[in-house]
Amino acid sequence: MNTMKIISTNIGKSRVINWKGKEVETGIFKFPVDEPVFLGTEDVENDNVIDRRYHGGVDKACYLYSADHYKYWQNLYPNLEMPWGIFGENLTVEGLHEAEVNIGDIFKIGEAVVQATQPRQPCFKLEFRFNDVQIIRQFIDSGFAGVYVRVIEKGNVKAGDSMVLIERKDSLSIQKIYELIYTDKLQKEAVLKAVNDPFITASCRRDLLKRWGSEI
Repeated sequence: MNTMKIISTNIGKSRVINWKGKEVETGIFKFPVDEPVFLGTEDVENDNVIDRRYHGGVDKACYLYSADHYKYWQNLYPNLEMPWGIFGENLTVEGLHEAEVNIGDIFKIGEAVVQATQPRQPCFKLEFRFNDVQIIRQFIDSGFAGVYVRVIEKGNVKAGDSMVLIERKDSLSIQKIYELIYTDKLQKEAVLKAVNDPFITASCRRDLLKRWGSEI
């Protein structure tokens, strides 16, 4: 596994966007902060989480995205400024790759200990940051989902901290779970392994069963 390091800690304040004639409140506008962020059990302290059906909570307390993926996006959107945090991530991590992180893996990050729980499934609010309705499809096609984690031990995390694997699970990778949610081809054994994984989020299990339940 790559050496992983926190490049940026990002916090978002709530803002209201006029989108397609409707006012929508969102916390996706996250920007780097100079001070450490505190990873709590249900969210990152001082970070505004608006729609808790899909973000925050015990199983998705913090969202991590790879700094390594930014080059891919900069090539797709050459005229768009891309500050760390543009994907709504709390932690931008150098060396993070979804194929190398398994569901249930446990990591030490700064003072905190976290556990990988699921890939991020993009919602329409990403369109706000990219001002492009194509971003959702592109995000799915990229395979670069980022990683949601639950916080096992609370604590501060700052830029420069290492992210160190302390326990590896014999489970499917974050990338594989992401593939199973969106692929058109049933992979029965993999889906069964995913939905029976004790560490995957209930919401991700539901989505997999909604997608494939009638066929497994």
